[in-house]
Amino acid sequence: MIEGFTALYIFMLAAFTGYEVISRVPVILHTPLMSGSNFVHGIVLVGAMVALGHADTTLERVIGFFGVMLSAGNAVGGYVVTERMLEMFKSSKGRDKR
Repeated sequence: MIEGFTALYIFMLAAFTGYEVISRVPVILHTPLMSGSNFVHGIVLVGAMVALGHADTTLERVIGFFGVMLSAGNAVGGYVVTERMLEMFKSSKGRDKR
């Protein structure tokens, strides 16, 4: 496995790169980007499940469990937000007016 400072360096580099990429996305592309990022959240969920499956100690299992729960919530929440955003683009003719 990756040791201390190397893991921290990779994490910081990924966080900085992610921030720079996301901050330069035009507003018009936000909905398609959210939809595509839901796929990434699914990959994160699979990675968290694999990490939980390889856990040996109780602490590793607890951290893996929280990783699975948080990534599952993130993936589901992403799909809910995308669905709500897509509802805004539908015409009001087909909907029931209340």
